[in-house]
Parts: sequence; C-alpha cells; structure tokens
Amino acid sequence: MGYPDTFAGFAVESAEKWNQPKYREYKPRPFEDRDVDIQVIACGVCGSDVHTVTSGWGACPYPLIVGHEIVGYVKRVGDKCVTGLKVGQRVGVGAQAWACLECRQCKNDNEVYCPHMRDTYGSEYPDGSIMQGGYSSHVRIHEYFVFAIPDALKTELVAPMLCAGATAFSPLNRNGCGPGKRVGIVGIGGIGHFGILFAKALGAEVFAISRSDKKKEDAIKLGADGFIATQDKDWNKEHSMTFDLIVNCANSTKDFDLSAYMSLLDVNGRFINVGLPEGDGFKVEPFKMLGNGAVFGFSHIASRPEIIKMLDLAAEKGIESWVETLPVGEKGCGEALSRCYANDVRYRFTLTDYDKAFPN
Repeated sequence: MGYPDTFAGFAVESAEKWNQPKYREYKPRPFEDRDVDIQVIACGVCGSDVHTVTSGWGACPYPLIVGHEIVGYVKRVGDKCVTGLKVGQRVGVGAQAWACLECRQCKNDNEVYCPHMRDTYGSEYPDGSIMQGGYSSHVRIHEYFVFAIPDALKTELVAPMLCAGATAFSPLNRNGCGPGKRVGIVGIGGIGHFGILFAKALGAEVFAISRSDKKKEDAIKLGADGFIATQDKDWNKEHSMTFDLIVNCANSTKDFDLSAYMSLLDVNGRFINVGLPEGDGFKVEPFKMLGNGAVFGFSHIASRPEIIKMLDLAAEKGIESWVETLPVGEKGCGEALSRCYANDVRYRFTLTDYDKAFPN
C-alpha cells in the first residue's frame, strides 16, 4: 500500500533515541475539501525539531515525524480550495498547518496567534489525529498554509525560509525595519543569519551582535554593516541608545545581560525575541530598563501575507540562505538532528534526495 492511503517517514520513537529516527508507515488523517496533498522533495531541519524530539520543550507525542520547512509538489487539491493551487505546482509549508480562520486574530491576518492554531507536527488535529511533519514522503495540509514558491528560488535554499526565515522576517516587517533604521540582530545562527539577510534587503543599517568575533566574517558576508562582540569590555557603551530595533535570535539565556542589550535602544525602541531557549528564560530588572522607555516583546512565526511577502522579497533581491544538504533517511535525519543539537552547521540543513528514500 502507498499514497494516498499510506504515507511514510522517519519517526523518532523516544527521547532516549531522539537522534535515531526509524522508517515508519502511517495512515494520514482523512482528506478534507480544503486540503492539499504534497509530495515532499526537501525539508529544512529546524532547532525546533531537536527541542521537540528531545522533549526539551515538554512532552512529545512519540512516535513523531518532525520537519516544518517543507517543499514539494502538489499531488491533490480539495474540491473547495480557493487559493488557486494546481497539481504539479511547487509549494512550501512552514511551521503552522491549521487555524480556525474565523476568530478575530485570523480575520486580521494574525492566524499565527489564533488560540486554536496547530503546529505542522506534534499537534492534535481537530479530528484527534497527531500531525506528522516533513521528514515524510507526503504531507496533508489545509490550503491556507501552503505557499507557491517563486521560480527564482532554489528548492534547497528556500526550504529553511519557511520557518527560520519567516520567524526572522515577521518581527522586522511588523516593527518598522527599513531605510533610515538601525537594526541589531542578536545570535548569528539559523534564524539570525536570515535576520541579517532580510533586514539588509529591507533597507536598514544592520549590526550583527554575537558573544565573540568568531562569526564576524560571516556576518559581513551576509550583509551586516557592523559587528558587536558582547565579550568585549563595555561593549554596549559606544552604541548606547542608537538602535531602533533589535531582534534576538539567540537560543540561550546563559550569562545574558538583558539590561545591557536594552540599553542599546533609542527611546521607544523595541527588543523582540524570537529564540525559544529551554530553561527559566530572561531576568528582567525593571529599574534598569526605565531609562529609554523601550519595549521588550516576543514574536512567533509569520502570517500567510508575511510569508508571501518574504518569498517575493527573496526572489526579487536574490536572497540565498546558507545551507548544507543531507540525504533524507535514517542516517541523514539522525546526523542532521545530532549536528543541529551540537550547533555544527552554517547555518541550516536541508534534507534532500526524497525520490531515493521514497521511490513509490
């Protein structure tokens, strides 16, 4: 048996075996009238995949197939689909696969903040089934969360944009990144390197902010106009109250002096977090944060209009993510998860060669 009755993928079976995914066939949820079936051809590997399968973010519904930076070809389109997707079209899916589309948030293009939103993998679909991700032969997704990929974008390079790229793009888009603005990107990794690429493409003056100068050369190649190493003495003094926006993409709060970062912001500047580290999070000291009236906030993934805008910008500006490819399979998925856990990647992995792993 195979498609459309059975999908296959590489599933993690327990937290103890988080980097030893095994081939598994499973029955997808029933096809609905606004669903799209996608034959996967590539999938980015996200830090969220590691946090999930290790149970670092909490309980995981094992066995689970992760992956939410999916690119593939449309295989089937529901009878009531309205977005114009066609069989054979190259499309992408990010970290969200469902929302009610009826609440206030959804109607205001904030479906990512819908109280009923469902992640692409690990969430319980309304019918009670557990959603499986893109380390799979196919995925079945509501059409609203499926995006046409511009022809100018290469499959292996666009895949990581669908989560990491979108996560960096949304706070830039919503908080005024553009010409005449000074923007800082904290953490030069999978999300942070997209922060530099997109902030520069939007026309801002961009500074990369990292613990050491180890990634300075990379940051400049990505387009950063300046670089700040926080291990340097009085690193924040020279730049005090000069930034309009800082997007924090760092995945750790260890030895993170939040007050020093906040001191970089101009009056009413914004410090927006997109990284989701494990543990207790930030230490907020109100008396040290009053001096500039700055905003401390958070951002989730991007909305549908934002993802479309991001993809169009990437195609127009020729933006290319920094990607290493690995063949999908038990070995390739395991290696990608292990190396992602060890931060041994510059700066994203994309799983490829799906036709060899799933020949039927």
